[in-house]
Amino acid sequence: MTGTVPTSSIVSMAVSCLIGFAIPAVLFVYFRRKKGADIFPFFIGCAVMLVFALILESAVHRVVLSSALGAAIRGNIWLYALYGGVMAGLFEETGRFIAFKTVLRNRQAKDANALMYGAGHGGFEAAALLGISMINNLAYSFMINSGNAAALTGSLPAGQLAQVEAAIQGLITAPSYQFLLGGVERIFAVMLQLSLSVLVWFAAKHRGRRHLYPLAILIHLAVDAVAVVLSGSGMPAILVEAVVGVMAILVAVYARRVWSVDADPA
Repeated sequence: MTGTVPTSSIVSMAVSCLIGFAIPAVLFVYFRRKKGADIFPFFIGCAVMLVFALILESAVHRVVLSSALGAAIRGNIWLYALYGGVMAGLFEETGRFIAFKTVLRNRQAKDANALMYGAGHGGFEAAALLGISMINNLAYSFMINSGNAAALTGSLPAGQLAQVEAAIQGLITAPSYQFLLGGVERIFAVMLQLSLSVLVWFAAKHRGRRHLYPLAILIHLAVDAVAVVLSGSGMPAILVEAVVGVMAILVAVYARRVWSVDADPA
C-alpha cells in the first residue's frame, strides 16, 4: 500500500461526521423549542431504531443471508433489493406502530411528538451509521498519513488482512466528494424517516387511517429497493442520491398533506 489520504477527503469526512451528529441535535432542539414536542418520544425513536433495525433486523439478516436462500438472494440484485426493502420496511414501520400504540399512546395529544419521534429514529441512525463510520475513517486516515498504516494490518489473519488493505486503499483513492455523499444521503434519509413517522403516527392515532401503516412499509420498501438496484446497475453515486432525494421529497410532500388533514388544530 502506498499513498496518503488527501486533505480534501479528510475534510469531507469531517463534514459528514458533523452532519451525522448534528442532525439529531438540531432536530431535537427545533421540535422542542419551536413545536413544543415532548422529550420522551425522541428517546423512544432512538430505542426503536436500535432494537428493531440494528438488533432484530440485523439478526434476521445474519440467519437468512448465511443460508442457501441467502446465497440466491445475494446473487440476484432484484431479489436482494426486494428482500432488503421488505425487511427494512417491515421492521422499522412495525417498530414505529408498536411504539405509537403503546409507550407513546398517551402522548398523542401533541402531533408534534410524531416529528420528535422521527428525529430520534432517523437521528440515531444518522449518528450510528454515518457519524461513527466517519470517525473510524478519520482515525484510519490519520494513521495512514502519519505512516502508521502497518499498525492496522500487522497482526491480522490473511482473510481479514485483504479486507483491511482494500479499505485502506479505498480511503486513499476514493474521490473526496464520495465522503460528502454520506452526509447528503443521511439528510434525505432523515427526511424520509420524519415523513414515515408522520404517516404511521396517524395510522396509530386514527382507526380510519390504518392503511397509512402498510403504505409506509411499501414506501420504505420502494425507496430502499430503488437505491439498491440503481447502485448495483453501476449508476454514479451522485445520480443515485439525486433519485433517492427526489423520492424523499415526494414522500415529504405527501406526509405534509396527511398532516394538514389529520393533525389536531394547533
